[in-house]
Order: sequence, then structure tokens, then C-alpha cells
Amino acid sequence: MRAVIGDDPALRAAYGLCRRRTREQDPAEYALIELVPAALRPACWALWAAASALDDLGDDRTAPAAQRADRVEEWITALHRELPTGTSPDPIRHALVDTATRWRLDLSELHGAMVQVRDDTHGRHFADWAAWRTWGRDNLLPWFGQVRTLFDRAGVPVALRLDTRETYEEFLDGVRLTDILTDLSADLAQGDLLLPDEALRPYPGAAEDLALRRWSPAVAALVTELTGLARQWVSQDGLSRGMHPGPATVLHTMAALLRAQLDAIGSAGPALLRRPPRPALGTRARILVPARARAALAWSLTALTVPPAPPAGHGSPPPADRTARTRSFRPAPPHPDGHRPPDIPPDRLPAHVAVIMDGNGRWAEQRGLPRHEGHRAGAAAVREVVHGALDIGLRHLTLYTFSTENWHRDPEEVDAILDLVRREVVDDPFRDLDVRLRWHGRTGRLPPDLSDLLDLRERSTRTRTGLTLTMCIDYGGRDELTRAAAALARQARAGHLDPDLIGEKDFARHLPRPDMPDVDLLWRTGNEQRISNFLPWHTAYAELHFTPDLWPDTDRRHLWQAITTYTHRQRRHGTVPAGA
Repeated sequence: MRAVIGDDPALRAAYGLCRRRTREQDPAEYALIELVPAALRPACWALWAAASALDDLGDDRTAPAAQRADRVEEWITALHRELPTGTSPDPIRHALVDTATRWRLDLSELHGAMVQVRDDTHGRHFADWAAWRTWGRDNLLPWFGQVRTLFDRAGVPVALRLDTRETYEEFLDGVRLTDILTDLSADLAQGDLLLPDEALRPYPGAAEDLALRRWSPAVAALVTELTGLARQWVSQDGLSRGMHPGPATVLHTMAALLRAQLDAIGSAGPALLRRPPRPALGTRARILVPARARAALAWSLTALTVPPAPPAGHGSPPPADRTARTRSFRPAPPHPDGHRPPDIPPDRLPAHVAVIMDGNGRWAEQRGLPRHEGHRAGAAAVREVVHGALDIGLRHLTLYTFSTENWHRDPEEVDAILDLVRREVVDDPFRDLDVRLRWHGRTGRLPPDLSDLLDLRERSTRTRTGLTLTMCIDYGGRDELTRAAAALARQARAGHLDPDLIGEKDFARHLPRPDMPDVDLLWRTGNEQRISNFLPWHTAYAELHFTPDLWPDTDRRHLWQAITTYTHRQRRHGTVPAGA
């Protein structure tokens, strides 16, 4: 460890504490960390110990909920204060701050997950699986994202990159559900039941029996159902497709340990409500011994990029703009000519505006310019329209950036569009604005570095509550519907859905972006009047608005005019207006 950490006694002690805490509190996690190169292990210990320390503060039932929430908030505030200094008086935060400095990790991505721990001190209730998944993913994804970035910084060719985001996130759903079932006895002792009503409803009396820590047929049936569901989620065939063999070994071993844990849960019976079940030592050995050999071989053939250990007492704090938490957002820049948005009551505004940004190429051709210059001008129009959306108080704005059909264009134009998207994501023009950035579309055909950048922006802005800006990149409406149908078919084949009872809500839940609201207003520029395979499910009842201006000539006033026109429409949704 000295070669990795250096000779600073305080720092060595801090990492040593993180290591002991990981080994004692979660032997399975410790065993997984042992499968990564020695140079990366201290950073993994620090990340795990930090997450554990926060959870312990939130779960300490010797203190009332408000006091626990204050302690978590104090820990978070101290971390953000200490990051620019490169050190901390708290040993776990000291190791975490050093890890962030050394590996250039952006810990602001963890802020939302940390705040969730604070909010959880007041209890959690989930009406359905969708709410449960959102809670679990908001907590786990940022921490896993840090590990993924750690591998990227070390120069591993495929840094925990998965073919599809859905596969990755469903795997993490399985991790969360396995943890909840493992810790059921401890949670129930504290009065917590972290399962959605939707899971409990088919087993009448199970919730009451669990609250009394009473094993019953309903509880047994519920546990059987949930262990089967968790096993399905952690057994993803495509989990490591195309991945470097080192991280692939870690993931395969993690999945095997989770399945062994689920076996222990399934065979625990009434003891599940008294103590956490654990797999037998022999079972763990059969999984870990060959995994260690595979991991050692994989890493022996890999040249890693490892930052040098700093000399004792000399930290190198990361740039302030990457570590400081933004406490408030600035307003959007004003219109260059001082124009202000129309005064429209909030209840008259559309909740979701989707835009087909048409005319970039024609704009360039009219000026004798190459088509990619039109896309460059269109990027400036995007910024202007986003500013207008913030000005008027719009909640959701979705932009058709690059369609599945756009791959058929000239390769030079395709490259220019993707390069432009990449530059915009790197520049992050909305970093100081209350804009939550998401992207929607296929991942497999995009350049891997672009996929990673888009994921990074999505993770780092996921807790923002202002405008949700969704960029549809390699998106096709029919492709989206086909993927949803395939997901439904898999669920029906597994016996989780009755094909004869599938309704619209079931279909909507299996869309790639199930939380995307219906579109109220679909606006297309460029004097074309068609929807071009854009959001067919979400635009079923949308008001359509077509304008002749080419997209690069658009500014925020055109958005305001489109919204004003929307407010004059009478939306019927298939009904007859009163008095007709």
C-alpha cells in the first residue's frame, strides 16, 4: 500500500481504517475489491467506507430523525468544504478527498445520493416498483459511476461500459433488492420495510406479519417471489459484453456472489426475520478462488495508468470548479435585445414541449456553406431556446438531435454532427443553470467516449429540479416501441405478466424512458409538417405546431410564440367540449 499511497502517516492510517471497515462490515465487497489491481484498491476502500459512514449516520436510531438528518448534512457540508484543501480531519473523508484529488474524480456527482441518505432518515414509502427503482438507482448509480470513472482514469480499455443502460440499471436493481432482503431483520427491528406496496399487495397480510416479525405463509410466498425477481435482475446475459476481462471478472463474480446470497436468503426460512443470512464459506471459496486467478491473469496483461503517490504533507487539491457544490443557480442570460417572455399563468403552460429542429442543412446551403456549418449554427439556437424555456418556466423540453435514420447521411456530415454534440457536452453551457440533462436513444452505435460523456452529464445533473432537457440522440420512435414490446415479451415469457391483461400502463412502464411525461406541444421548424418517427407514444394527444423558419434562425421568442399558440388551443383528448 505504501507504493500507492505514499509515506504520509495520517493518510496511510486513513486508508487503513477504510480497508478494515470494508473487510469487517462487508466481506463480500472486500473480496470483490481484492479482484481489482492493487493500485486501485485504496480508492475503492475509501468510496465504500464513505458510503457506509453516511449510512451509519442515517441509521443510528439512538438519535431522533431530525438529529440524524443534521449529522448527515454536516458530513456532506464538511466534505464539500474540505475537497478544495485536499485533506480532512475525519479519516474516512481524508481518504475520500485524497482519492478524488489523486484520480481526478468529480465527487459533486455523489451529492444527490448523499442527500438521499439525509432524506431517508425521515422514512421511505414506495407505492410501486417505479418509485422504488428511482430511489434505488439514485442512490447506487452515482457510487458505481465513481468506480467506473476510476477504471477509466487507470486507462482500462473498456471501463465498466455496458451495451445498454437498461441492463446495467436492472442489475443494480437486483443488487438493491438482494441487500434489502439480506438486511430485512435489521430494517424490521427499526420499523422499516423498504418494499413497494405493489410487491406486497398480492400477499395479503404479509406487511402486517413482517411488521410483527412473524413468519407466515404470506411472508414465505413474498420472499420466494422477491428472491426470484432479484435473481432474474442480477443474471444479465449481456452484462459484460465487450468489456475488458478485468472488470468483466469483477462483475461476473459479483453476480455469482449475489446469487449465492439469494440462495442463502431462500433457504433461511423464519431465521430471515432474526438475523442476516450468509452463504457458507465453501460456497464463497468456490466462487472466489477461480475468480482471483482470472483477475490476476487479466491485470497482468494490462498496462495501467496510476498517478504517483504525493510526498508526505503535500496535497494537490483538484480544481475548485470540479469540487465545489453549486448552492444556487444563476438565471438564464437575458435575450440580447431585452425581450421578455409573455406572462402566461403556470396552469396554462404546457408541461412538456418536444421540438423537431429542422433546417440546419438547408440554412447552410442557402448561404453557400457546408452542411456542418448549419449544425454549428443550430447549436447556438439550442442554447437560446433552452434559455427561453427557463425564462418562461417550462418543466420539460425534449429535442430531436440525431435520429436512427440520420446514420444514412454522408459519413462526413454524421461525424460533424457527433463531434458537435461531443463539444457541446464537454463545454457544458448549462452548468450554472438549473437544467437537468438527460439523453434518450440507443447506446450501441454511438462512439463510446460520447456515451460516457452523456452519462456523466446525466449523473451530475440528476438532482436538479428546474428544466429537464432531454436530448434524443440515435433515437427512433418505432425502435423505442419495438424495444418496449420486446421487454413486455420477456416479462410475459418469465410469467410476470399475463399477455391478455397487458394495458397501456404496462406498456408505458416498459418504455426505455418510462418516466418521460406525455408531450403537450410538438413544434417543428423548417416548413415541414410531419412528425418523422419522433416520440409516437408520447405525442398521441400532443398539439402540433409547424413554423417556416429554419432552426438556426430560431431564438427564444419562437418558443414563446409556440407556447402562446398552445394556450389558445382547446385540448379535448377525444371528448366533447361542455355545451357542444
